[in-house]
Amino acid sequence: MSLFATLSRAIALTMMLVITSPSVIALEPTDEQRQAAIEIADSLRYGHYANVEFDAAWSENAFNRYLDLLDGQRAYLLHRDIEPYRHLENSFSDALFDGELAVVFALHEKAEERRKARLEWLLARLDEGLNLDFDGNERLEVERDDAPWARNESELDALWEKRLKNDALTLALSDQDSEQIETNLRQRYEGQLSRIEQTEPEDVFGLVMAAATGTIDPHTGYLSPRQGESFDIQMSLSLEGIGAMLQADGEYVKVASLVPGGPADRAGVLEPADRIIGVGQEDEDDMVNVIGMRLDNVVDLIRGPKGSVVRLDVIPAQAVDMTRSHTVEITRDTVNLEDQAAQSEIIEVERDGKTRQIGVITVPTFYVDFDAWQAGEEDYRSTTRDVAKEVEKLKNSGVEGIVLDLRNNGGGALQEANSLLGLFIDRGPTVQVRDAEGRIQLYGDSEAGTLYDGPLTVLVNRLSASASEIFAGAIQDYGRGLVVGAPTFGKGTVQTLNDLSHGEIKLTRAKFYRITGDSTQNRGVEPDIHFPSLIDPERIGESSLDNALKWDTVQNVQYRRYGEPENYLETLTARHESRADDNPNFRYLEQQSTLARQLREQHVSVSLNREQREREMQAQEAEQLALENQRRLALGREALEEWSDAREESEQGEQDEEDNEVMAPERAHVLEAAEILLDYAQLKNSQRMVKR
Repeated sequence: MSLFATLSRAIALTMMLVITSPSVIALEPTDEQRQAAIEIADSLRYGHYANVEFDAAWSENAFNRYLDLLDGQRAYLLHRDIEPYRHLENSFSDALFDGELAVVFALHEKAEERRKARLEWLLARLDEGLNLDFDGNERLEVERDDAPWARNESELDALWEKRLKNDALTLALSDQDSEQIETNLRQRYEGQLSRIEQTEPEDVFGLVMAAATGTIDPHTGYLSPRQGESFDIQMSLSLEGIGAMLQADGEYVKVASLVPGGPADRAGVLEPADRIIGVGQEDEDDMVNVIGMRLDNVVDLIRGPKGSVVRLDVIPAQAVDMTRSHTVEITRDTVNLEDQAAQSEIIEVERDGKTRQIGVITVPTFYVDFDAWQAGEEDYRSTTRDVAKEVEKLKNSGVEGIVLDLRNNGGGALQEANSLLGLFIDRGPTVQVRDAEGRIQLYGDSEAGTLYDGPLTVLVNRLSASASEIFAGAIQDYGRGLVVGAPTFGKGTVQTLNDLSHGEIKLTRAKFYRITGDSTQNRGVEPDIHFPSLIDPERIGESSLDNALKWDTVQNVQYRRYGEPENYLETLTARHESRADDNPNFRYLEQQSTLARQLREQHVSVSLNREQREREMQAQEAEQLALENQRRLALGREALEEWSDAREESEQGEQDEEDNEVMAPERAHVLEAAEILLDYAQLKNSQRMVKR
């Protein structure tokens, strides 16, 4: 299954992270939900890939996960609120299997009572008039997921005084005056309070099921009837939106991935792990603050008619301070198969006074026009067919090798991974799939012959997943070529979507294994030569997800090796490192990645002193600006005065194609992959000459 399919279905699960409600009338589970809970429990027990023991340990994990979903930052519930429900640590599974959900619903109601009371407390503080002092030495802890539950109201009052001050300071640092700050905060808190009052039983049920299923693995989850319909729209690619897969991240909405060829991908203004904090429409001045908003409601705000513009207030993935947001605009559109088609180019590499040519084929996804294929049409579109055409073009141009660029390719049709491999090997197995009963099925290419048997390199990154990992792993295992880039996503599980009497359940049913017997789960595919990346593996990737299934192995299968690239790795790596040391873009990526990681590790709290906060922000941006200007000067470009100028330049698309070839850091990966492939081709030729 594709990363996008996996993430979008997982999103249907994680969108249950809601600011749900204490309404005046207590919310009760419906008969349909009680029955669905029993069906979900049976599905988990008898249908899940993992052998799940629904014992006291499982109940404790599910209960704690439920608390995390209700109040992950320990900002609303008190210790005494939780104690009456502690018996669920031993009986959460009983509630699920018996469909007796009243108690877990009651805990949700208590959490929403606290949340509602806290929002009313904040609005009362605003009614008194903001008179906040930003001159003290206070600091606000950024992450409180490991904090103990507060013992009394005064502890939470002290925390929320700091939170209110931080909210106000954040707006003040964006040059808003006192009146604007008060208006924006009131709108934010009233919006959150209004959303609480709109909570329905389905919202609570989804949260309970998220706690239960998420305890087992991150890709198993319940989809409400509404979410199932939304998922079908997304998978048909008929959705008119921005082409971004979103997921809940605490109180924030995070970009999980971009659909290749989609509006956001084409605009170049969003990156994975960016956080969206506001959504506005082109004909409206005000933005809707979406911090704490349910994910499905945020998605509804972002969707809209084709050709219309949506404005997003975004905190960049690389930002450390949450005050550093900026606004981007994206024109809504549909995503068509043509936008995801494979494309090729020729890169010229100067070597020994000669210009050599390397072909590059970009494969955004593993696609197939199922309708045309099932209708028996001879000329249906597919990844394999389109890549074959590009290979022929490159062969006719006389390239000395081909790079297959699978960066950001989240997978797709497994049959296409098999058939694509068949262009480069003479039949053989591609992947092993083990089901919940331990049965192993072998998939592969059964057609004789190859289309291309020359030097080959596969370029991957952290967003290469599922079918991309299967293909890259097979190329590596067969010794058919090199794999370069960053370790891949690590999505090595297979899900099925099954109907319930109420809603649907997405269930992990199998795991992928390479022909060597190694799983792709959790670890992904390790490149032969590593490239630096700005995608943080602690925030994006299977290993970053809670309760991801473990890596393991099965028996290997027999297959034929086509080459031994590992024999050249020492020389290839040395040459690569020599070039990378002299490449400003490679140095920049390495240094920027290290700096971002260091800043996140240091950023455990924020100052509530305005001058100190500004100094800290300026110091962080000064470090980032210094790295950027070091790169620019090395590339013969003018230095920038402000760090924000680099972002604005990128978003406005001011660079022409030739300049982008030099200035875009990620472009350096493609160019270096071509250099490595040429090295590889020449080393192999030299060895052949020696043997002769």
